[in-house]
Amino acid sequence: MKLTGLHLLLTYRCNFECDHCFLWGSPWQSGTMTLAQIREILKQAQYHPSIKSIYFEGGEPFLYYPILLKGIQLAAELGFETGIVSNGYWATSKEDALEWLRPFEGTLGSISVSSDLFHYNEVLSQQAQNAESAALELGIELSFISIAQPDDGSVETGVGQLPEGFSGIKYQGRAAAKLANRVEGQPWKSFTACPYEDLREPGRVHIDPFGQMHICQGISLGNIFETPINEICESYNAETHPITGALLNGGPAELAVRNGLSPEKNYADACHLCDWARRELRPQFSEILTPDQMYGEL
Repeated sequence: MKLTGLHLLLTYRCNFECDHCFLWGSPWQSGTMTLAQIREILKQAQYHPSIKSIYFEGGEPFLYYPILLKGIQLAAELGFETGIVSNGYWATSKEDALEWLRPFEGTLGSISVSSDLFHYNEVLSQQAQNAESAALELGIELSFISIAQPDDGSVETGVGQLPEGFSGIKYQGRAAAKLANRVEGQPWKSFTACPYEDLREPGRVHIDPFGQMHICQGISLGNIFETPINEICESYNAETHPITGALLNGGPAELAVRNGLSPEKNYADACHLCDWARRELRPQFSEILTPDQMYGEL
């Protein structure tokens, strides 16, 4: 497995608690990276020459601003492309947004700001607009992440109906618990492929504060604080892995059948079925389907 990017989940904590969040982000979540852990991750990334980019996400990474800032600076000093994903809560005015972003000038390559009706009471929030204006002035690339409401056709089969610039919901995590019942389900046996992740060569993986390396959120390939990234990549066999192997050979439906599960009749999308199956299988694969934070067990 050849990686090109690492997305660091700086924290599971978030000042928001959005219904669509597949990480169960909330003010009550626990788990935050230390600077020592970030340095260790960057050190390991240097030994994997195909890794070119380091992104900081959450939760909400700006909640731990000094650590986020230092992490970006350290990554940039080592020659990595850098990026941040944020909800932009801090951009209460353009002047304030400039103060938050100015220390990143010259080290931060890009920032993605979430803005939609899950985060704010308007699609393009004033915070998002303030962040965009400040980023433009500082020469930092900024883009928006907007997730459509279930009524806008965010099931897989309705992606073509989504408003321009919007992405559909993935019904996993809190979205599976809160939103799946708002869409018409499809027969569980129809979900015979993973539509979102390249499980053989993912390119990028997520690393959380506990060192878990996620090929998809909640499916860990190993703990990098126990086994280095290079070794995890070298030993990973997608076909024989107990979770990805099933997903590759028949999607979430195969994951359920192979493990003797009895799904309900219909599910909102492939992620919804996969989320349900993985929850059922956690006792059996506790070192893979981890940590509790990914499954809403706060």
